[in-house]
Amino acid sequence: MSDAAHTPARPADDAAPAQPTARQVADRWVETLADLDPGIGTALGIRPGDDRMPDLSPEALAQRAAEARTALARLDGARITDDDDRRCATLLAERLGAALLLHDAHEDLATLRPIGSPVQQLQSIFLLMPAATDEDWSVIARRMARVPEAAASYRASLEAGLAGGTVSAPRQVEAVVEQLGAWLPDGDTPGWHASFAAGGPDALRADLDRAASSAADGVAALRDWLRTTYLPAADGVPDGVGRDRYLLAARGHLGAHLDPDEAYAWGWEELARIEAEMAREAERVLPGASVAEVFAHLDEHGEAVEGVEQVRAWLQAMMDLAIAELDGTVVDVAEPVRRVEAMIAPPGAAAAPYYTRPSLDFSRPGRTWLPTLGRTRFPTWDLISTWYHEGVPGHHLQLGQWAHRAGELSRFQTSIGAIPATTEGWALYAERLMDELGYLRDPGARLGYLDGQRMRAVRVVVDIGMHLGLRIPDGAPFRPGERWNHDLGLEFFRERSGSPDAFVASEIVRYLGWPGQAISYKLGERAWLAGRDAARRRREAAGEELDLRAWHTAALSLGSLGLDDLQRELAAL
Repeated sequence: MSDAAHTPARPADDAAPAQPTARQVADRWVETLADLDPGIGTALGIRPGDDRMPDLSPEALAQRAAEARTALARLDGARITDDDDRRCATLLAERLGAALLLHDAHEDLATLRPIGSPVQQLQSIFLLMPAATDEDWSVIARRMARVPEAAASYRASLEAGLAGGTVSAPRQVEAVVEQLGAWLPDGDTPGWHASFAAGGPDALRADLDRAASSAADGVAALRDWLRTTYLPAADGVPDGVGRDRYLLAARGHLGAHLDPDEAYAWGWEELARIEAEMAREAERVLPGASVAEVFAHLDEHGEAVEGVEQVRAWLQAMMDLAIAELDGTVVDVAEPVRRVEAMIAPPGAAAAPYYTRPSLDFSRPGRTWLPTLGRTRFPTWDLISTWYHEGVPGHHLQLGQWAHRAGELSRFQTSIGAIPATTEGWALYAERLMDELGYLRDPGARLGYLDGQRMRAVRVVVDIGMHLGLRIPDGAPFRPGERWNHDLGLEFFRERSGSPDAFVASEIVRYLGWPGQAISYKLGERAWLAGRDAARRRREAAGEELDLRAWHTAALSLGSLGLDDLQRELAAL
């Protein structure tokens, strides 16, 4: 079938077995995926006793693709019962179609990067597991002992990619080698798995210690193979993936087809708009100073939180206050969604803050994660808007509301069917919303918000530019006429960032290893804003005002959609 919008099947005759609804097909697909990939069951909280590690081998990838084709066939015969069902069918068809395009192009054999790839599951899966009872820790010990098995299965897929000529670039290999090294024991430092296992009960100490040692051996073996075998084989592989591969990858992140030339031109326009506003805001903070000088001033003289635990508590208080003040005025927050936890990211995590969603039963709450990068002092000017993005009203309100509605929609629409542009677009919209509501009155905080907006516009320009090798436009404020590559992307971002050099460098590596993901933020925000504007115009044409509280609550209850479908649905609310 086509992976375009799904159309309702004809009603079955009375003698035929009842056809499943689209939501039933989608929920069956979630169960299938949880059977195939225990990481999904753990993330959703629907397989609490599952002690398997994910099978990342070529055979497992092929089985997953075969099951996806079966699910598409089931969807062809599904009934469409209401608007939620229609949206579910559209989403499932699009997601399965996009995933199969990537699989058929062998892109799943070169998913090596320091963020958002299978290798991170060797660590991250344990952070999502229940750890309240001895039985919980027994499951953790059994799963941790299987880390070498999962690492070997991942290596098998990378080997298949090498054999077929689908290979990650050297920078990605080097970044993952460094990341895996950070998880391993080093002198008196016990290593990540041992440190995690140390939190378990004394009754299971021997099992946990053996499992942690085994996990470290598996991680070390993968790291060494990457360094000695994969890295030399990757020599000469370009950083950028080219237009055809980029469009495939972007489809996965947008849930829609991309016009890269239009998006590239728009990214330049949006960047110019934001930088002009930043110059005005910088003048408010420190008259006569440049934006970079204002950043340095805020880092040294602006408000800051001292101490790792202190900043965690500060972020927690900020999110709790946002929920209390926005609930019932800007959006309706369901009771279980009111709980969110601020956390400190473990060593070896990505350099950027991130969010992990709640389990479907909310036994594990939604959590924001701050990588400290060795810091103990945290200026707040660039944290405030970031936590509106990662926490409240950003990712937590959207993904928490999806979990709350999972029983009415489908688990697929509200969890693993999530499209990055829809979620990242909402989170970036949430930052703008808090600015519109007056929560960024302090000039430093508003400049931090604009810096984040600028970074997302830079991402559109450099992500598309580097992967497609595009020419920098004549008249651009940076090396006009030259063609993008890693070094120019790094230079361009460094000149337009208030972030440390280590973060900037890690971001460029991230964009090159995760094509199309970086553009999802700004293009997603654009769709959310266009949908809101269209809804407002429709209401005004009817002589009404748009009720933002009702609109936000309804919008967050839609579940996941690709960008084109999202914009249409938002306009109709």
